[in-house]
Amino acid sequence: MAYAGTIMADRPDLENFVRVRRVGRGWSQDELARRSGLSRAGVSAIENGRLVPSTSASLALAAAFGCRVEDLFRLPGTKSADLAWAWAPVRTPCRYWSAAFREGVRLFPVEASPLGLVPHDGVYEAGSPLGHAGAEPERTLVLACCDPAVGLLAGALAQAAGVRLVVLPRSSRSALALLRQGLVHAAGVHLSPAGQPGGNLEAVKDDLGAGYALLRAAEWEEGITFSPARAMSTVRAAVHSELRWVGRERGSAARECLDELLGGRTLRRVASDHRGVAEAVRSGWADAGVCLRLVSEEAGLDFLPVRREVYDICLPDSWKGDDRLRALVSAVRSPAYRRVLGELPGYDSAATGEFEHVVLAGAP
Repeated sequence: MAYAGTIMADRPDLENFVRVRRVGRGWSQDELARRSGLSRAGVSAIENGRLVPSTSASLALAAAFGCRVEDLFRLPGTKSADLAWAWAPVRTPCRYWSAAFREGVRLFPVEASPLGLVPHDGVYEAGSPLGHAGAEPERTLVLACCDPAVGLLAGALAQAAGVRLVVLPRSSRSALALLRQGLVHAAGVHLSPAGQPGGNLEAVKDDLGAGYALLRAAEWEEGITFSPARAMSTVRAAVHSELRWVGRERGSAARECLDELLGGRTLRRVASDHRGVAEAVRSGWADAGVCLRLVSEEAGLDFLPVRREVYDICLPDSWKGDDRLRALVSAVRSPAYRRVLGELPGYDSAATGEFEHVVLAGAP
């Protein structure tokens, strides 16, 4: 068994990415100890910063992960090849979030979030990421979705498991594309009307293939939002009125719904999410659009239901090997979360927490 190291004394602080890599692989401390030849106590002490790893322990850990020693340990202010941007920032300086993946730590340029102003983990400036003390990429889960109620899930996840949720606002197709590229841990998808089950599953099959599962998050009402001054009583009346419509980008369920209503009519106004649609109508920039009942009522607008949709969270089949994804599943299935979700306008949590696995035709 390799010698772990020496107790921390006066020394330069080491930035330590052992836990990040272990969690990213879905390994327990026992598993890493077995693979590296260290004791579990030694692994724990190194991860927690109580021991400076010996040369032999550092080499053993690097061999277990198949990486370089400098990918696991570095002095403050030095760059690591293990840090990679999910996508390049458009300007610098740039605030960023960090999250651990199987391949290492990824940096995400801070963007507008449905969770409000999420604290950033560092600033990228002069060609180098300068991280903040206390950042925990191994306790961060990245979800791409357009659920306006995702803040409830973030709160439940943080309270129950101490996991931070970073939410990237994306349409269903865009979210699946990020999951396919391995740039997020999970993706929200709602391309399945409640009366036509299987739409989300087919979308995942088409975009990702096998190796994924769908976790039912909710059913919700999608429909036409408009100003009370318009006094419209039916969907037909709205469709045949001379209205300025605001749409969503292609690949979103709201855009598919609106195209079905308007016959693919060209749209001059496009919003980035459900709340953007409601805000466009509330501010008078548009007369009507398609969004969820929740955000329409939040904006004080009238609403005509068009269809109920199934909203699922797509996870890789390996979710059980990641503490954060296991915590996500537990949070979604918790009675407290299901209760508060079901109390939202237009949301139904009766089937929340159910699983559906992607199986390709001809597969055993």
